Amino acid sequence: MHDLAMLMLQSDIDQEQARHAMMAMAAFVPIFGIIILICLAIILVPFWFICKKAGFSPWLTFLNIVPFGNLVLLYVLAFAEWKVAPVPQIGWAPPYPPQPPYPPTS
Repeated sequence: MHDLAMLMLQSDIDQEQARHAMMAMAAFVPIFGIIILICLAIILVPFWFICKKAGFSPWLTFLNIVPFGNLVLLYVLAFAEWKVAPVPQIGWAPPYPPQPPYPPTS
């Protein structure tokens, strides 16, 4: 990167320096691509499952790729009526009637 900065500041460009700077930049392009794919997976996978569990199409997840699309998706998830009925909480189940002792006494 230092070579690229020095190359931009010079008025006469040496071809060997330019080639060296381009080779240095070409080495970083695949690394940035891999980093971008990892970041996309970190963001898209949870949203995929959230949309699926909420009853929406999981393909809405790809709104995250569009600029400000993640805000649109968050507002859709927050304010839309979900198509899935909530599961009753186990701790709030009504108590069962008491069972007779076992073995029965006669």
